[in-house]
Amino acid sequence: MNLLSAPRQPFVGLAIAAATGIALADLFPIGHAVVLPVVAIVTAGAFVLLRQPTARSTYAFVVGAFFLLHHIRTTDTAGARLVVWLGDHNGAVTVTGSVITEPKIARNGFATFLLKLSSIEIESKIKPSTAPVFVRWRGNPELGDELKLFGITEPVAPPRNPGEFDMRAYLVRHDVRRAIFVRYAENGIVVRRAGGNPILVAAQKARGWMQRTICRGLEDSPDVQTFLSGVVLGQRHQAPEDIEEPFQQTGTLHLFAVAGLHVGIVARLLWTLATTVQLSRRWATALIIPALLFYAAITGLHVSSMRAALMSSILLGGFFFERKVFSLNSLAAAAFFLLCWNTNELFATGFQLSFAVVGAIILFSDPLATLFRRWTAPDPFLPPSLIRGPRRVLHAIWNALARGLSVSAAAWLGSVLLILWYFYLIAPISLVANLVVVPIAFFVLALAMLSLICAPVLPWLSIVFNNANWCLARAVISAVQLFAQIPGGHYYVEHPHWPNESVATLDILDLGVGAAIHLQATGNNWLFDCGGERDYERVLRQYLHARGVNRTAGLVLTHGDAQHIGGAERLLIDMQPSVVFDNAAPDRSRVHRQLRVVSKNFRPVASGDDFRLSNDVTAKIFFPPPGLAASTADDQALVIQLLTPSARILLMSDSGALTEQALLAAGVDLRSDIIIKGQNHSHPSPTDAFLDAVRPKLIIATSRDFPESEKISDETAARIGARGIKLFRQDETGAVQLRCRAKEWEARAYVTGEIFRSSSR
Repeated sequence: MNLLSAPRQPFVGLAIAAATGIALADLFPIGHAVVLPVVAIVTAGAFVLLRQPTARSTYAFVVGAFFLLHHIRTTDTAGARLVVWLGDHNGAVTVTGSVITEPKIARNGFATFLLKLSSIEIESKIKPSTAPVFVRWRGNPELGDELKLFGITEPVAPPRNPGEFDMRAYLVRHDVRRAIFVRYAENGIVVRRAGGNPILVAAQKARGWMQRTICRGLEDSPDVQTFLSGVVLGQRHQAPEDIEEPFQQTGTLHLFAVAGLHVGIVARLLWTLATTVQLSRRWATALIIPALLFYAAITGLHVSSMRAALMSSILLGGFFFERKVFSLNSLAAAAFFLLCWNTNELFATGFQLSFAVVGAIILFSDPLATLFRRWTAPDPFLPPSLIRGPRRVLHAIWNALARGLSVSAAAWLGSVLLILWYFYLIAPISLVANLVVVPIAFFVLALAMLSLICAPVLPWLSIVFNNANWCLARAVISAVQLFAQIPGGHYYVEHPHWPNESVATLDILDLGVGAAIHLQATGNNWLFDCGGERDYERVLRQYLHARGVNRTAGLVLTHGDAQHIGGAERLLIDMQPSVVFDNAAPDRSRVHRQLRVVSKNFRPVASGDDFRLSNDVTAKIFFPPPGLAASTADDQALVIQLLTPSARILLMSDSGALTEQALLAAGVDLRSDIIIKGQNHSHPSPTDAFLDAVRPKLIIATSRDFPESEKISDETAARIGARGIKLFRQDETGAVQLRCRAKEWEARAYVTGEIFRSSSR
């Protein structure tokens, strides 16, 4: 309460009041009929505040004003009006507009960006609109370009698997409610280059020059170039997963987000330059503040860079007006102004982490430093002049370490809950990792600034600084990778939830034409396939982190299809399964052969084998027989029956009619409650004879519109339904979770929320 009432720190209370009003508006949205009464109350509060200004009335007015502001900015927006106008139309449209975010080019050649419309045309009907839309186009646009595109409009897809990033919710916060897919490059044209906001366009050009300059002479080290671009310019999206993930696991990913460290170094260099040319304090401040704001624009106007630039500007403004400035008040002022600019920033992960970390450093670093120094403090009654020799040196070194450790510990305290919530991660190693890499990163950024200063007049000296930075960047990357491998240095934790009585839980992920199934039983984690390489990076790894899986008991590879096992090599490194049960049938899969070379824990299995997955779950192999050589990998995939206390589950992988005929001829007991299957390229399934033998209650099947062989036909779906069998097709349900209890089981669809229980029939 002292902070709220402190006369010299008024923005602390104002920022808290603003956040309260925004949160209330988001939690309790109001209808149009209530808007006028709220406006009347806020207006009356303004008059009361003008006549009798008090702290309480001020905070109450700010709460009401931001409640109203957030309501206005989230209802009846341009994006919402566009959705109403389009209705259910998910077809061809022609749009014109300007690129308002820097395009990101994916490995498949598609550029993704936000386009602010000027008009949209459907069936010769043209409507002016200023709504932003999310665009995917196989073109090469730049920020500020005016485009004309012909594509397909569609709703932004929700996440289809647990742990997957919710792009739809993220875009709604930016009033983006529709996506436009432009399949071919020739379906779009650039009407005009370099339009839009001239400051942002200039910032983008400056960023391009700076990136080329700090990477000059390092063409043979792409990982170092990526690191320098991320640390100096905040170009985190250019960092590949194998570089970015160790930084996340060690709590040092903030190096890729331009924040207080970066802005502070830039401000220090500019201040040194200003004093060198003997500028007065006021003139130096007047020049540095716009430069810092332009640097924030160069780095992409992210929350961390804007917060740092605003806070630094407020602190420097104190020099200009010869007023003492308080750090906490400056931080709160930066938050307040950012919320005035965009109330939805309050719900952004970057905003919350940025202000939580810096606020914790301001509040806790000094008390922690005092506590740490007491551990080696000499007798307080001993005169300092008597402390000499090695003891004096050790005491000075520990004081410096205590200061650094206190900042690192305060930052960890400020971020631990948010990182646990958003990234399911706890990283105690970050306390040590930041002590090592942050000082090196300071010199990395300083050398990069010197390289930029020297480049126009002394290009050879700029390359010298770049090569010195190569050594420092290598040191940081190596140190981070080493810290990431320390046992117990980081671990993933599932969000708290109510305990359930399941003896086995299966999550059948939706990977399109690929497959990955996670079984959790009595604390043991097993995977059946792991999807392709991209599926593992994009979906499975995030899912495993969300489920708090740090190690797996085993991995089962059903067949050599790269869409099923392409991510296994990376998974073997990340999850270190104790055993890999491998299909013994010979195949021509290059990925399969490479995996057998990489891992020494492979155990081939064939029909007749069985193995225990937990005390309550057993796996039986029904197919293929030893030595089977089929023309396609799908026709020799493992068929596995899982036996749980309440259900028999038949995993068919991509097996088709030929496999079903072989199983029927073998005379094995196929009776199962649930079938989990993919689509066979050559021989559609399931056949009627196979369904007669299995007698399932539920079928969970992959289905995709393209290619045609991966889609469940309407005839097959109708035939299954006519038998009274429930069909969960994953193009509609997304991932499906099976919970097997002692006497019953249930299946829940992730996208639709539909539940099917064993007692349903």
